[in-house]
Amino acid sequence: MIKIIVCGVCGKMGKRIAVLASRDKDISIIGATEVQGCSLTGVNLGKELNPEHLGIAISDDLSESIKKADCVIDFTSPEGTMANLEVSRQHKKPIVIGTTGLNPKQLNEIKNASKEIPVLFSPNMSVSVNLLFDLVKKAAHVLGKAYSARMEEVHHIHKKDKPSGTGKLLRDVIKKGRKDLDDIPIDSIRKGEVVGDHKIIFDSDEDTLEITHKAKTRDIFAIGALRAAKFLVGKPNGLYNMKDVLKI
Repeated sequence: MIKIIVCGVCGKMGKRIAVLASRDKDISIIGATEVQGCSLTGVNLGKELNPEHLGIAISDDLSESIKKADCVIDFTSPEGTMANLEVSRQHKKPIVIGTTGLNPKQLNEIKNASKEIPVLFSPNMSVSVNLLFDLVKKAAHVLGKAYSARMEEVHHIHKKDKPSGTGKLLRDVIKKGRKDLDDIPIDSIRKGEVVGDHKIIFDSDEDTLEITHKAKTRDIFAIGALRAAKFLVGKPNGLYNMKDVLKI
């Protein structure tokens, strides 16, 4: 059984990861953290999330429980992720990172830490979205210069990064398939409580190809994060992504 710690457990993603993990016979939650000053610090995790009773108090200090963990899962903030990454590095523990909005300096810190510990970083943990990346790359390559490329993405109004991490990844994927494109326009919309919609449009004088993904619930990301943790435990030091997990 894999022992995990969920960082950002009171956030929208952290809650779903904790709930689904509590139902997974191959995973045991041995720790849960939140930022310092959180009103739920000290509250029993089972009481807060309403899965079966877990008997774990929410903490603001990752170092308290990390020694017994097999893997850390972090969906917090850029600053929180960097702090949790450092604690994981100090204790030589694998970490799965799904935080978005990281700047180049922070991305470089993740890369450097992966030389000392196994790190799996992906702005989108969804299995279907990572399949989408592969489909879009092939479409961009096969359609070629006869087609223009653009994107539309919609997320909830609370999402801070614009374009989203997934949108940026999709843009990079298209560029890999189409070396002639300098940039791909992204129309980023923030409205309501939309979990995440992405549409990639390839357009020519003859026809239009649209590839669309719509996330119905955040559970697709939580399921992917737990699958990533199972993959990462026991791996050698290095920087991994969901393509490694899915072998695509």
